[in-house]
Amino acid sequence: MSELQREVSELEAKSATAARLFDIRRIIGGLFVVYGVIVTIAGITASDADLKKAQDININLWTGLAMLALGLFFLIWLKLRPAVAPVPSEPEEQSP
Repeated sequence: MSELQREVSELEAKSATAARLFDIRRIIGGLFVVYGVIVTIAGITASDADLKKAQDININLWTGLAMLALGLFFLIWLKLRPAVAPVPSEPEEQSP
């Protein structure tokens, strides 16, 4: 294998790793899970006065649980269908 082919294969491997690392599903899922935990904790610790303002609906708890579910959905989706870098086509040999 020539030096150029080896360098190209190394760059392709790095590109595939970068594609998996910066997949938008990981970012969205992670943020929704973090914010979902925060909002769920706020809903669990809500006082009676807070609930009375919201007509006895613990909106923080329900919104936090929904955010957790959405974030977990994105992370599970990432795990089940990981991003793959596109495989470049082989350049055709030109005859002289």
